[in-house]
Amino acid sequence: MLIRTFLLFSIAVLAHVSTCMGEEKRSPAATPPAKLNLDTQAGDDLVAEYFRAQTAEIAAQTFADITTLEDWTRRREVYRGQLFDMLGLAPLPERTPLSPVVTGTATADDVVVEKIHFQSMPGLYVTANLYRPAKQDGPLPAILYVCGHGVVKKDGISYGNKTYYQHHGAWFARNGYVCLSVDTIQLGEIEGIHHGTYSKGQWWWNNRGYTPAGVEAWNCIRSLDYLQSRSEVDPERLGVTGRSGGGATSWWIAALDERIKAAVPVAGITSLQNHIVDGCVEGHCDCMYMVNTFRWDYAKVAALVAPRPLLISNTDDDRIFPLEGVVDVHSKVRDIYRLYGQGKNLGLHITQGPHTDTQELRIHAFRWMNRFLRNDSSLIEHPAKPLFSVEELKVFASLPTDERVTNIHESFVPKFESKHERANREEMLAQREQWMHSLRSHTFGSWPTENVEGLDVKVQAEAEVDSLKISAIDFTSQSPYRLTMLAVVPKAADSTKPLNVVVLDQAGWERVAPGLAVGLPNSFVGVTPDRQQWEALTTELADSPTVYIVPRGVGPTEWTRDAKERTHIRRRFMLLGQTAATTQIYDVVRGLQAIETLAPFTERSIELRAQGEEASAWALYASLFHEPIVRIALTDLPLRNRNAPDLLNVSKFVEMPQLVLMAAERVEELQLLGSESPWRNEFPDPKGEKLKIAFPDAASN
Repeated sequence: MLIRTFLLFSIAVLAHVSTCMGEEKRSPAATPPAKLNLDTQAGDDLVAEYFRAQTAEIAAQTFADITTLEDWTRRREVYRGQLFDMLGLAPLPERTPLSPVVTGTATADDVVVEKIHFQSMPGLYVTANLYRPAKQDGPLPAILYVCGHGVVKKDGISYGNKTYYQHHGAWFARNGYVCLSVDTIQLGEIEGIHHGTYSKGQWWWNNRGYTPAGVEAWNCIRSLDYLQSRSEVDPERLGVTGRSGGGATSWWIAALDERIKAAVPVAGITSLQNHIVDGCVEGHCDCMYMVNTFRWDYAKVAALVAPRPLLISNTDDDRIFPLEGVVDVHSKVRDIYRLYGQGKNLGLHITQGPHTDTQELRIHAFRWMNRFLRNDSSLIEHPAKPLFSVEELKVFASLPTDERVTNIHESFVPKFESKHERANREEMLAQREQWMHSLRSHTFGSWPTENVEGLDVKVQAEAEVDSLKISAIDFTSQSPYRLTMLAVVPKAADSTKPLNVVVLDQAGWERVAPGLAVGLPNSFVGVTPDRQQWEALTTELADSPTVYIVPRGVGPTEWTRDAKERTHIRRRFMLLGQTAATTQIYDVVRGLQAIETLAPFTERSIELRAQGEEASAWALYASLFHEPIVRIALTDLPLRNRNAPDLLNVSKFVEMPQLVLMAAERVEELQLLGSESPWRNEFPDPKGEKLKIAFPDAASN
C-alpha cells in the first residue's frame, strides 16, 4: 500500500505529534460494484513514483540559476514577493490600528509579565504575554517568541500555547531582553483552525490560496509593529525564535520581514523530499506549509534570511524534521551565505534526541541572540524555567464576541467577487485574458511547458463486438503516467457525426468498464466482463464514435481508497504546487491532443461530455486549453469553486459561472444538465443574453 511506500515509520510519527494533528473521522469508501475486483497497488506505486520524480525536479531547480551574488540579489525580492503570495499575503492586508490592551500584570524573580491582546486586523485578536525586566535603564533588544503545538487546557478552557512555552520568555527577560510570546490561532485562548486539509476536509482552502501559516505570519508582522511601539524596546534589535510549529513560523517571519536581525528556528524546517517522499507531511498540520504555487523547496525560504544571522537548530532523531533534510537545507543555504561572504552568520546546531524542547536546544538559541543582538559571548549561567502559573498568564476573563479568529479562514484571503449580480458576458470578454493568465500562472503553473514529453500514441488492443470496434489506446500524459483511452466506433458510423469524447471519473469508469471488458477483457484487469452492461452501452454508442478519457487516479491507476491515506496524497500534491485535479485536467488535455493524432478521428469535430462533479469540472477546464471543440455537455457541474475539485488559488480571481461563460464562448453550445440544475438561476435567459448555454432536459440526454 502507498503508506508503506512512503512512510514506514508512520505509526511512530502519529503517536509523537498527536498535539499537531487531532483525530480524523474516516468515512467508509463507497461499495464498489460486484463486477470490479479493485486492487489499487499499481495506482499507489505510480503516484509514489510521480511524487519522487516531481520532488527531485523541484529540488534540482531550486538554486539552479544562482551562481553569483548578483544572480541572487536580482531575484531575491521576486522570491520574497512569491512567498507573500503563497502565504495569502499578496496584497498585504491593511495595517489597521492594533488597539492593544493590557489586561493585567504579574511579577516574579525581577520579571514583569504583561497580559496583552491586540488586533492584527479588526477582530483578529492576538493573545500574548510580554516579558520584561522589572528594572531597565534604556531600550532593550526584543525577541518575538512564536509557539509550537503545546496544549494547555483546564476544564475545557484554553490558556494558550504561550503558557506552555513561558520559560523561554522568562529567561529572555531575566537576561536583558523584552520578549513577546504570542499564541497561535489553533491553540490560543481563542481556538481557530490549523487542520483544514489535514482532518476537516476543507479542500476549498486550496481554491482560496489559504493557509493558516499566512495568518501566523501576519500576526508576527503585526507583533513586530507592536514591539516597535513600546518604549522599552530598541526597534533595531529584534530577533525571532520558536520550536516545532513555532520553528516554522520563525521561518516565515524571518524570510518576509527584514526587521528581524537574528533568527533561531528550532525544529521547523526540512526538505521537500522528507515531507513528500519520506512522508513527514502525515505528521504535520496545515500551519507548516505555504500554498506552494511557485514550486519551492524549503531551502529557498531559508535563503531569504541571508545574510542576517541564522541558526538552524534541530535534534538528530526528530521524526517529523529528519536530520538528513535539515542538513540538506543548511547545505544549500550555506551557498547563499557564502555568496555574501557571510558564512559566519549561518550556524547549524544538532543535539541528540527526538522532537522535544530540550535545554541543549535552548542554550544555543540564547547564546546566538546574545551574540548578535547584545554583542555578548559570555556563558549561560541560568536555565530557562517557568515562573508563573498558567492562570496568571491568561489574557481574557471572557472571550470577545467580535472575534474573527475561529473563522478567519473564511475571509483572510479575499475571494473573487463579480461586479454583477450574475455572471456577465461583457465582464467575461473584458477579463478573460487576465483570468487565463492567472490560471496559467497560479493554478496550472506546474504543467510542463518545456521539454514536454511526446504523446507516443499506440493502439494496444482491438476487438469487434456487435458491429462495434473497441480499441484500447495508450498515450503518455506525464511520466510515469501512461494512460489508456477507450474508443468505440460503429462500423457504419456516419462520417459527418462528431466524435463524442467522454471524460470519466471513478464512478463513470465503474459504470462502463464491465461492459467494455466484453470486447477487451485483457485491458481491464480485475474487471469481470458483463454482457448486460455492454448491451446497455450499445444503445448510447450505436450512432457516433466515442472515446473515453480516463485520467490518472481513475480506473487502472486509481490510488488507495483508505480515507486517511487519500487525504495525505492530496496534501502531497499541494506541496508540489498542484492538486490531484490539476494533474487530471492535464491528462484530459493530453488525451484530447492524442485523439487528434488518430486517423479515424482527425476529420471529426469533437463533442466533450462529462458527468459528475469531478469529471464535469475536469472537462470544463480542459476545454479552455484545447480547441477545436464544438459542443460541451456537462452533468452536475458544481456551481461554485468551494464545491468543485480543489485547484490552487482559483477562487482569488474567478468563479465557476465565469469559467462556464469563457468555455461557452469558445464552442457552438455548452449544455448544463442535471436534475433541478442550480445553473438555471445563474443564467435564467441564456438565449436572450446571447449566451451559448443551454439546459436540455436531462432525461433526453
